[in-house]
This record gives sequence, structure tokens and C-alpha cells, in this order.
Amino acid sequence: MPASDPTFPLYPIFAFLGVVLCVIPLPWHLHAWNSGTCAFMAWVGCFCLVLFINSLIWADNAINSIPVWCDISSQIILGAGVGIPASTLCISRRLYRIISTQTVSITRDDVHLAVAVGLPVLVLILHIIVQPHRFAIFEEYGCSPATYNTLPAYFLYYMWPVLLGLVSFVYSSLTLRSFYVRRLQFNQILSSNNAINPSRYLRLMVLALIDIMCTIPIGIYVIFIDLKGVPLAPWISWDDTHFDFGRVVLIPAVIWRSDPTSVAALQINRWLPVICAFIFFALFGFAEEARKQYRR
Repeated sequence: MPASDPTFPLYPIFAFLGVVLCVIPLPWHLHAWNSGTCAFMAWVGCFCLVLFINSLIWADNAINSIPVWCDISSQIILGAGVGIPASTLCISRRLYRIISTQTVSITRDDVHLAVAVGLPVLVLILHIIVQPHRFAIFEEYGCSPATYNTLPAYFLYYMWPVLLGLVSFVYSSLTLRSFYVRRLQFNQILSSNNAINPSRYLRLMVLALIDIMCTIPIGIYVIFIDLKGVPLAPWISWDDTHFDFGRVVLIPAVIWRSDPTSVAALQINRWLPVICAFIFFALFGFAEEARKQYRR
């Protein structure tokens, strides 16, 4: 049976390339150890891998054929939705610390790891409170996490990308201000740091700014879609929310494609990680340190 997805097989190819583009620069970033950058690559790469596999298995159906995989992949999708902006926050905070102080100690920052990894895990745990059933399967898209459209869901899950994006925006604004004030000392400040050079610093700044410009408006748009598409339900109790929790909602493409807001939400969710992977590689895959690694 031919795939109903008009982007098939183009999308799986791009999603797979997204995985590869995140894996290629990972070794030397691990060696230099910027926890925010490494976490960004890990979250984006995992997200692209999940979307690649889903786009192949459910290209022409909405059958619950691999429930265990859906349990795992839906949690990765949830985690990446918070993990990517959390990683960007770590990058923004690190850039601000570098430009705003004369001496910077680049070590394994436990605070950044707690934000980039610990916070998404915490949100995954909290999301169980507003998870009404096991998961959903959209034809062409694949497994998707389920969230009960009730007020607590916005505080436990939906707010995090926007909140993290806003904090990153504050750090980036402070970084740009410090950069302008201390622009004549910029090379001198970075010369005391072997882990980062001016070119890499500016590329990280561009990456953070691009991600922030995407995260905040998209996060707000997702909240708008949820409020507009499905009436806000009252929170009654744990038992009410989790009644018949083991069920799986199966949604054929003809159903979700008939709703423009659903189309927009799913297409943004599937293409944004791929775009992030390509942007990251464009900024770092052709840099001097990358070319040195390729020649080895």
C-alpha cells in the first residue's frame, strides 16, 4: 500500500540526515565538553531518530503494531520538547558568563546538566498527572504523547518551552549588551579560555538566538492551538483523568488532515527538529575544528 504522506520518502531521508548531522560533530564536542551543546545535539538527534522510525512504520497506517516502541518514543518526544529549549538556555547562560567575566572556569557544570537533562526528566514525571491515556498514533506521523487539555497541563508541561525560551532571551540580551560594552576586550577575554575561540563563541550565539526565535513563538502557538482546538476541561481527580488509561487513540490521516490546526501542529513538530539539526551542522560542521577532525 503506497504511503499517504505527500512528503514520503523525502521526510524520512531528511530525518535520518538530521540524526547523522547530530552524531558527526558529537565526539569533539564531548571532548571540549560544553554540556549545553552536547545536550542540544543529543536531544535533537534522538528526536530526529524517533521521527525517522515513526515516519517509516506509520507512513500509511495508524495501527498499534509496536506498543512498547510507542511508549518509549512518546516519552522521548515529550522530553525533547523541553530538553531542546533547556539546552539552549544552558548555552545562553554559558555565553553570558564568558563575556561578562574576565576569568571563566570551563568545567563540567552540574547546574547546566541539571537543567538540560534533569528538568526534562522532571517534566516527564509531572506530565503523568495530565496524561489521559497511554499514547496516540497519527497516520504518517506515528506515536505521539497524550496530554489532557486541562489547566494543570499548561503549568506542568506546555509552559516550559516558552518559559525556558524567555529566560534564554534574557541571557542572550544580556550577552549582546555585554558584548557591545566589552567588544574591544572580546578577543582578550576569550584568549584565557582554550575551550572556546571567538568564531565558536559567535556561532554558539547565533545558534542560541535562532532557537530562541523559534521556541517562544512556536510554544505560544501550540498553547493557542490547544486552547482553540479543544475546550479546556476541568481537573476533577486523578481517577477521572486516568480512567481507561491503557487505551490507545488511533487517528487516520484523513481525520487529522481535515483540521488545519492539527496539520500545522504536527508538521511543525516533525520538521523543527530536522531544521535544528541542519542549522547546527551548518554552524559547526564546516568550522575549522570540524575540518581538523575530518582530516584525522
